[in-house]
Amino acid sequence: MSLAIIDGREWQSIRDLRTGEKAAGTGPCARMVGSVLRSHPFPGDIDAQGNKWVTDTALDLAGRYDPQLAFLIYSQQYYAFRFDAPSPEERARLIAAAFEEAHRFATEGGFFPVIVGTGDMIPASAYIDLSRLDGLASVSHWLTRYAGLYRPSDADMAYLGGLAGIERIIDRQEYLALFGGAPAEGDRLPDHLAVAKEGHCFRSTLLRQARMVPARNEFVPVANLETADSLTDISAGVLELLKTSKVALILMEGVGLRDFPLPARRCRNGTGWFSYEPCECQYLTISTGRHQALAYPAGYRSYLEDDEAKEYPFSGYFTSIPAGTVGTLAAARSIAVGNRSMFMHTVTGADITIECFARNLSNQGCMAVIHRQDK
Repeated sequence: MSLAIIDGREWQSIRDLRTGEKAAGTGPCARMVGSVLRSHPFPGDIDAQGNKWVTDTALDLAGRYDPQLAFLIYSQQYYAFRFDAPSPEERARLIAAAFEEAHRFATEGGFFPVIVGTGDMIPASAYIDLSRLDGLASVSHWLTRYAGLYRPSDADMAYLGGLAGIERIIDRQEYLALFGGAPAEGDRLPDHLAVAKEGHCFRSTLLRQARMVPARNEFVPVANLETADSLTDISAGVLELLKTSKVALILMEGVGLRDFPLPARRCRNGTGWFSYEPCECQYLTISTGRHQALAYPAGYRSYLEDDEAKEYPFSGYFTSIPAGTVGTLAAARSIAVGNRSMFMHTVTGADITIECFARNLSNQGCMAVIHRQDK
């Protein structure tokens, strides 16, 4: 059983991650993790101390658990870019500060850092309104260039085909073929996928309007991993490094080839015309070494599976914990810490994860998940 420890600053609650029910968790590992949570309250998604929180929390947890693998995500600069569109000077400062935090963790913790930038951000040039279609349009909170279309009418297709901001519209079979998926893997795919041109953004349900969006990042930077030509190479490369070193796999959100301050390889960020944006598909592809664009695809109608019977109530729209992630494949002890809510415990597979428990930039505390206590 995986345990979730939710920390609301003045209280903690221990739950069964799968069912959400209260669980007993008075063992030494749960007590240790609870102590780490109490020592490091999360300051907030766009707080200036957000990335420092990642490093401080990860160093504390590493000092108590002694892992050989650490998986970190630094996101503070990504939120700042997305919602505030800082000046070039401020953007450079935020990126430099994030890399300083990564360097501090690697140096003080004694880890060899493999650092992946998730892609450059650019100003949002225009919004595409899908509110007046006859059919249904479904847009994820965090995807800007991809929208799912369900039962679009001929008039819908004609309207969308005439919009200057639309790059292409493909059907379910084309999307499956792109990723080599079997028909059964297309159950959650929309009837059609609309793809926006670079800089254009589909309107979604975000409470705040995005001012910067991911570029069409066909390649992203990877530092200190000479065997990585694609996102799918990273997991195997990290596992190989673990044979001789303690390794920190570090994701820098909102940083691409343009602003990456370290020598890096150009790493393929997708396949064909499809490029990943910073979301669970990109992180799972990095973590598993396989393209992961079908399990929770762009345009996925997650609300159809979100009822009182849904398992993993603290895991967003995930209906299970993915298998084959780097933390589950590593024979060594592992931790994951990041200021990207939900993704640390779902996409890393680490023994112990700590993440902010935040929704729509609303800080609700922290959550830790203990997947394994016996390594």
